[in-house]
Amino acid sequence: MEFAIAKVSTKGQIVIPIPLRKGIASGDEFLIVKDDSRIIMKNVKALANELKEDLMFAEKVEKSWLEHYKGRFVTKTKEEFLKELRKC
Repeated sequence: MEFAIAKVSTKGQIVIPIPLRKGIASGDEFLIVKDDSRIIMKNVKALANELKEDLMFAEKVEKSWLEHYKGRFVTKTKEEFLKELRKC
């Protein structure tokens, strides 16, 4: 296992130290998971495409729930909803 120390800039950026950059190219994307005080980074190239799509979908669902909790959705009966769909 390799390790190094990095600092967070005033913009919230972290530079990956040179010894740990092997196999990382400019523009690579990383999945970052925060669990309490631990942060885990995983290069997206190493993930299956399905997992990347699942994560993107999960993010959209989470955003939708937040909008729902803020009251930004309209509640309709099944009949009202179907009537509106038929208009399209």
